Parts: sequence; structure tokens; C-alpha cells
Amino acid sequence: MNNTSDSRYLFGIHAVTAMVEKDAARVLMLWIAREAQKNQRIKRLQSLADRAGIALQGATHAKLDAMVAGERHQGVVAECSAKASPQLALNIPELLSSLDKAPFLLVLDGVQDPHNLGACLRSADAAGVDAVIVPKDRAVGITPVVSKVACGAAEHVPLIQVTNLARTLRQLQDEGLWLLGADERGETSLFDADLKGPLALVLGAEGQGLRRLTREQCDLLISVPMAGSVSSLNVSVAAGVCLFEAVRQRGL
Repeated sequence: MNNTSDSRYLFGIHAVTAMVEKDAARVLMLWIAREAQKNQRIKRLQSLADRAGIALQGATHAKLDAMVAGERHQGVVAECSAKASPQLALNIPELLSSLDKAPFLLVLDGVQDPHNLGACLRSADAAGVDAVIVPKDRAVGITPVVSKVACGAAEHVPLIQVTNLARTLRQLQDEGLWLLGADERGETSLFDADLKGPLALVLGAEGQGLRRLTREQCDLLISVPMAGSVSSLNVSVAAGVCLFEAVRQRGL
């Protein structure tokens, strides 16, 4: 069985439960491994699915393995509509106007590894980020692997895909946000920067970091102090460090 342009498979207990709780209308079918049906978390998921009127089917682990190409599914696979429900679709003006506090955003410039995006979403959710912004081109979007790694965060943190990232950054500046770009060449330490107030943290892709236009659009370039021999951190690790320094300063 394969994903289609209209639907995709979501797997893992956390990710599927979060989808059922957040946007049950998108769940078209739920398969649960017969061997896993006594698991308490899966029993809770079954109860949520029953209340939401989601169709349930028993399946073997082998069938679920085939559906998700051998990824670790924890005995749960859901077929979901690829399109978010209208009430969850957001653009940047709508997002900013809906907030009753200083915006706190994470911008990822061209992250292509789904494991990295999933980890960034998980950290963003834990840090109370209002949305994650990514470019539509040359960057990964929400995939089953992203959702699995994010452990439910992909269904809770808005992911806004934009056509022109540089233009979006200018729009954020016009709305009063301070853009801080994480770059190993940044002359200001993360721990010396002011991360309070309307803020967008901007991080680059694996390997190449921030693209030139993105880097030039930032108000300030910051770096994470490094004591060891490596010159940079994985983007998801760097995102976690930067986000939680912002949490510390903002008192969230």
C-alpha cells in the first residue's frame, strides 16, 4: 500500500493519538496490530477513535511493516487526509493577529532531513513556539517520519510553508519581530543576546547553514559558544539550545 497525493500514512502511538485529539476529521482509517491491542496507550487511542467515529481495523505487524516501509510503527498506523482541516490552516498575518503575547517563532532555512525537522518541531512544541516557518522548495515538509520523530508535536505546532523566505522575513520585521540568525560566524554569543520580546529564531540547513540572503535579512547573527573540537551543532540540537535559552529569558 502506498501514500497518495490525497492521503498519507501516520504511525507511532504519540503521533497518531495527537492527530486524533487535534484533528480527528483528517483520520480516514486506523489500523492497530492485534498483538498490541492490550497495550494501555493503544486502548486509550481506540477509545478516542471510537468517540470520534474513526473506522478501526485489526492488522498483523507484517501488514503494518509493509504499509510504512519497515519504519517503527509501535503497532499503530493511520491513513490521514494530506490536507489540514480549514480551522488549522494558518498564514502569518492570521497567526500574528491571533496572539495575545509577544510572538515567538522558529524559522528553518532549508532543513531537508525529516528526522531533523521532527526533532525541531518537538523542541519547538516544548518551548512554546507559536509556529515554525519553512520554505516550500528544497526543504522537507510534514511526512510520516517527521510526525513520528516529533511525537505528536507535528499535529500541535503550526508549520507554515512559504514561497519566498526572504520576503517572509521582511514581513516579520515589518510586524515588529526581531530576527536572530544562528550562525557559527556570529560575533554575538547566544547567551549575550536579548531573546525577549517579539522574536523569530532563524536556523539554517544541515551542512551549509543559513543561505546568504537569509543571513543578510537577520537583524543580528548569534553563535552558540563551543568548548570542544567540533565547529558546529546539528540543526535540531542547535534549535533546542537556542529555543530554551529564549525560554529562560522570557520566563515562559
